[in-house]
Amino acid sequence: MITVLGAGVAGLCAATVLAERGLPVEVVDSRPEGAGASWLAGGMLAPFVEAESAAPEVARLGAGAVDWWAARVPGVVRRGTLVVAPARDRAELDRFAARTIGHERIGGDRIALTEPDLAERFANALHYPDEAHLDPHLALKALADGLRARGAVVRFEAQPAWGQADVDCRGIAARDVLPGLRAVRGEMLMLHCPEVALSRPVRLLHPRFPVYVVPRGDGLYMIGATMIESDATGPITLRSATELMSAAFALHPGFAEAKVVDMGSGLRPAWPDNVPRVCEAGGRLHLNGLYRHGFLTAPALARQLADLLVSSRLEPVHAH
Repeated sequence: MITVLGAGVAGLCAATVLAERGLPVEVVDSRPEGAGASWLAGGMLAPFVEAESAAPEVARLGAGAVDWWAARVPGVVRRGTLVVAPARDRAELDRFAARTIGHERIGGDRIALTEPDLAERFANALHYPDEAHLDPHLALKALADGLRARGAVVRFEAQPAWGQADVDCRGIAARDVLPGLRAVRGEMLMLHCPEVALSRPVRLLHPRFPVYVVPRGDGLYMIGATMIESDATGPITLRSATELMSAAFALHPGFAEAKVVDMGSGLRPAWPDNVPRVCEAGGRLHLNGLYRHGFLTAPALARQLADLLVSSRLEPVHAH
């Protein structure tokens, strides 16, 4: 039995790939699937958009993510990503376009056809038609259910014995054995606003505080997310909540009538170069450092990890 510690996106993707290759797997965590930082993710499968600020390796790892998720979980929405900026920040849109590929420039008429509720609000936008998004809650539950259907064990213990794991996907908690990890705090809002109808993630560029709005269906929108170099845990701060709300209002004034149904914060694990990876430490494999690219890069990293185990380049050290 191969034991995977961590039931976030890293652990569940790793366990899924291992189980699909016929290996007996168990996943152990102290909280239900995705209850950590993965639960607060935007769920955007956006390799082209992320390339604006991420290393080229991130886009390469995420190239097949949309198809991987669509083959395994329900609710993957393939409507692309829309990037907009206020008229005064047109230079930000030009800069974004120069740093990315996979987009088409569209004007006001096309914006109105693509997202009618943004008609006449923005004169120019970038549309990335080959990107997608999903609901992290539904996706993680579907992976856990899929593992159980394959005969894998997914169990939760108040204090799991992490030292017995073959694969460590604990995120920021793994700093006890991966000292190079650092925490990047992220905060988000969940709003209920049926007055606004958006069908795809929209990124609003702003020189000070870029924001993304991700539709969850039934009038729900995830608004995120801050990136603060901090180990601080605890609730979202007033400053972050205000900035997120203000950015949502700048995208569409209808969000002023939104009801705040949830607020959250979490610590993303990141390496110094912000590139996620599989590594070996303490006699076990670690899939970590997903930063803000968890759902985008976890499938490819899970395949890398499985290749190492299956090829016997690193044998499971606690095989039962």
